[in-house]
Amino acid sequence: MSVTFVTRPDMRRQKENGTYPIKMWVMFKRKSKSYQTVFETTAADFEKLYSPNTKGAIKQLRENLKDLNISAELYLKEIDDFSFDEFEKGFVLNNPAFKERKIKVVIKEHESSKTFDYSIYEKRFVIFKETHPYPDSISFMFQTYVKRLLRIGKIGSAVHYQTAYHSFKKFRGNVRFADVTVDYLAEYQYWLLQQNKSKTTVGMYARNMRTMYNEAIEANLAKRKNYPFGRRKYIIPASRNIKKALTGEDLKKIYCYQTDCPKKSKARDMWLFMYFGNGMNPKDVALLKYKNIDEGYITFERSKVERTSASDAKQITFYITEDIQRIINTWGNVYKSTDTYLFPILEEGLNPLTESFKIDYFIATTNKWMREVFKELGIQKKSSTIVSRHTVATHLKFAGASKEYIQESLGHSSIKTTENYLDSFEREIKKEFAERLSSIFK
Repeated sequence: MSVTFVTRPDMRRQKENGTYPIKMWVMFKRKSKSYQTVFETTAADFEKLYSPNTKGAIKQLRENLKDLNISAELYLKEIDDFSFDEFEKGFVLNNPAFKERKIKVVIKEHESSKTFDYSIYEKRFVIFKETHPYPDSISFMFQTYVKRLLRIGKIGSAVHYQTAYHSFKKFRGNVRFADVTVDYLAEYQYWLLQQNKSKTTVGMYARNMRTMYNEAIEANLAKRKNYPFGRRKYIIPASRNIKKALTGEDLKKIYCYQTDCPKKSKARDMWLFMYFGNGMNPKDVALLKYKNIDEGYITFERSKVERTSASDAKQITFYITEDIQRIINTWGNVYKSTDTYLFPILEEGLNPLTESFKIDYFIATTNKWMREVFKELGIQKKSSTIVSRHTVATHLKFAGASKEYIQESLGHSSIKTTENYLDSFEREIKKEFAERLSSIFK
């Protein structure tokens, strides 16, 4: 059955000035819906609308309605399957000829979402309070995606997407995906850089928006032909690879460091545990349990990839050296059942949000006291936990390890990620040999 439409005044809604709003009535399968345009007219003027001698404002109204009807006909020819929702999103909501109006959005969530308890997350995730003036508002997709991440326990990722949303909202409001164009993204990048944000931050937020745009396409809230990312469109800036690895001399200083402050001592040992554990992520350290220890080795799966690539997740194994055992003996839980956490960072029975807070606190306090340690030792480099990870990669490379071995040791799912870690190493080698060539003449 074909779609028909007619554009005429709604004679039931006379305004105070004597005019009637002009609406478009769309009929499909014995159902009809009306959409109010920005145009209005009196009954007398509408009768003159198609008179051959029409002039002035009446003639202009006729041309406006003619253009609107032609564009509606062209739109209906382009789509394969008609639905009122699709017509509203694809034609009415993006058309200045229609009155703007807030539309109630019915969120179709996954079945698990109906029974999932979001109440514990409400204070942390204020994005839940966002309203969606249109179905294709970016808030709708960001909010839906954040909820999905929470349902699978990816609290950190949910926080990142919420932060990205608030950044875009601060830039130009809760726009529609139709407004997320190449120019919009380029102007957003310039706006962020003007606030002294790094290209790394721009890239992170832009990748979040790219994910949301892809999700919106799948949900029929954005058109693939308008996709603003990719070659000859908006290119997400690559992050600047800053050399984070420490030298062997710096490592020796940390290893030999002595202090009467238990907080600094613990931070140093936790930092070294990550280094000796093939550059472990601090979250993985927090999640270790005594059952991960088997015949002198620790084996685990990276928390960052275990949910995203469960089918081909690789286990990471490292040998428990004397140094690692000393750290476990010093700071590990005294009670050693198989399900007991190795270190008293977490405890059983925590909800995912509290667990996330405790891990964040562990990372923050470790970084805080390591800054003090670095300052005392005169190490002029960043002291965060990620530094131990970059240092492991670099030192394995110096020792002659292959990229594949380093990839396995760090638990990277892609060799490209490992190469990014090693990029600064390659540059340092080039610098060293260039200086050797120049030294011949000195």
